[in-house]
Amino acid sequence: MSIPYPFTAIVGQDDLRLALLLNAVSSRVGGVLVRGEKGTAKSTAVRALSALMPPVRTVVGCRFSCDPAAPDPACPDGPHEPGGGGARAARMVELPVGASEDRLVGALDIERALSEGVKAFEPGLLAEAHRGILYVDEVNLLHDHLVDLLLDAAAMGASYVEREGVSVRHASRFLLVGTMNPEEGELRPQLLDRFGLTVEVSASRETDQRVEVVRRRLAHEDDPAGFAARFAAEESALRDRIVAARALLPRVVLGDGALRQIAATCAAFEVDGMRADIVMARTASALAAWAGREVVLAEDVRQAALLALPHRRRRNPFDAPGLDEDKLDETLEESAGEDDDPDPDPDGPGGGTPPPDDDGGDGDSGTPPAEAGRAPEADADAPEVDTPSEPRAEQSGEPGEEAGKGRGAGGAEQPAARAEEPFRTKTLSVPGLGEGAAGRRSRARTEHGRTTGARRPRGALTKLHLAATVQAAAPHQRARGRSGRGLVVRRDDLRQANREGREGNLVLFVVDASGSMAARKRMSAVKGAVLSLLLDAYQRRDKVGMVTFRGKEAETVLPPTSSVDAAAARLESLPTGGRTPLAAGLLKAHDVLRVERLRDASRRPLLVVVTDGRATGGPQPVALAARAAGLHAAEGVASVVVDCESGPVRLGLAGALAGQLGGSAVTLDELRADALAGLVKDVRTVGRAA
Repeated sequence: MSIPYPFTAIVGQDDLRLALLLNAVSSRVGGVLVRGEKGTAKSTAVRALSALMPPVRTVVGCRFSCDPAAPDPACPDGPHEPGGGGARAARMVELPVGASEDRLVGALDIERALSEGVKAFEPGLLAEAHRGILYVDEVNLLHDHLVDLLLDAAAMGASYVEREGVSVRHASRFLLVGTMNPEEGELRPQLLDRFGLTVEVSASRETDQRVEVVRRRLAHEDDPAGFAARFAAEESALRDRIVAARALLPRVVLGDGALRQIAATCAAFEVDGMRADIVMARTASALAAWAGREVVLAEDVRQAALLALPHRRRRNPFDAPGLDEDKLDETLEESAGEDDDPDPDPDGPGGGTPPPDDDGGDGDSGTPPAEAGRAPEADADAPEVDTPSEPRAEQSGEPGEEAGKGRGAGGAEQPAARAEEPFRTKTLSVPGLGEGAAGRRSRARTEHGRTTGARRPRGALTKLHLAATVQAAAPHQRARGRSGRGLVVRRDDLRQANREGREGNLVLFVVDASGSMAARKRMSAVKGAVLSLLLDAYQRRDKVGMVTFRGKEAETVLPPTSSVDAAAARLESLPTGGRTPLAAGLLKAHDVLRVERLRDASRRPLLVVVTDGRATGGPQPVALAARAAGLHAAEGVASVVVDCESGPVRLGLAGALAGQLGGSAVTLDELRADALAGLVKDVRTVGRAA
């Protein structure tokens, strides 16, 4: 058995170590989510924590770790008589990202349940983690159906296993610890809220500290036992401190003043619901016990806010987590003074210095806060390039965009325009029935969803189709000449249920960033539409990628990834200007999809081309774009063209491009979910022509 890295040997990462220790002191804090770049000791710290946890007393022989002082009356191994029991080390159970549902919650022996009428149950990881630690590395990559099971267990403190009318329930209360790299995608909001605390970790930039990290890691690899012995005394002292803090915790007093500060802080940062208040209260109490105090102080409330609020105050997945510490200190100071001087100042705030949030600016500049620091708009000086004469020049391959050079709409690169506010979009999906990773976009054969039929199982049986199984076994009952209770079922009588659910797709955005898109109001609307589609992709658990084209070439600004945040950041800084190499953009997208098909053949792509349909630059740009579109159509790639053409005269070039792709076109207005039904195309038919 390998010797874990000692917890006290970890260099730096003070917030991470404190959050883990607070959960060791009080399991009611609710676990911890560790976010950070790879190689920052996230997993090392979590694994080292289990060695510090005090022993757990359990009923001897109980597979569900029942407490002998208060055994679970519904335990499948019960009933147990109170008292007795033995002690064992606290467990740390790791949940693999690719685990099956049966591995997590346990499995029933369906054949014995049907034929013998007994509940033959094999416990899963939720049973093994009861009264211990459940650790999920790369928790943001966990499949949705496993996330749902974790949410249920965390909310109810119990796990339920249902298989065709046969039910087993057992207690499942655990310390949930997850680690993740935000670059690989975000967590579902429901699971994010279930983590009591969150910490951001990063590698130190101090040379001496980095040297010490490497020195200790190499020493542990060369002699794990000797390295652990060097820190044995510190580990023992820390373990004793955890035990002492646990004993002190019931005597900690959380006064009304501290409660008022907690409530005021949560209200000031506009967190959703009341869970944040409760978690902050429990964390502040654990901090006081960890410090050896019986009274919660303002410093405990402040530290609790820094650990419990950052992941709860986010309004959308593109906002960076974090907490404004100046605002936090101001809120704590104001709420602390409410008890001392409950009456407001009779002179009011107007008698002295104006409040800092009065107008967000200098007070006499007359500039609204939203405009402060913003680059001046160029709409008045830059004429719209969307005129009837320019499309004709582009259609014929003439350099029509060069005429606007130097006026904000031609070949020169323009500053990045700000995106408009995102909106809820219509659902774009891939036609047909896929078999990709679980998600929420397109129809697919999955382990979960509605039952559409039955078949003989291939490999392990996961979802029994009861009616089909009974029908297959019925003709053999009399011929077998057997009697007794239950239905006689042989292995070849079992039938697997076919299920249909939803899959996640690879949504590849191909964004036109040329001069014809450079008018600020127009590009802001385009960016707002793409941002809205990115938000939709986040909610539907898709992978996303982004290709842009402008000037003379196309560029993959974001290879396919699960990090929608990264795509939003690339979009925000996207410059515009130059010609419109539409063919280059489509060919670059073809290369990206070809590579991704080799990596994950089961994940179907959805190509979203955001353009006005113009093609300029080089010989025969329109013909080249048509041939590039034909490559995607020939391979059956589902595609949608978001038509960005504006102005009173429209040439319908985006619609023609959609036809060449074998897909569908939708305007920016029609992309909105609240568009009039008569104006919205049914984009679920995307790619049907292919």
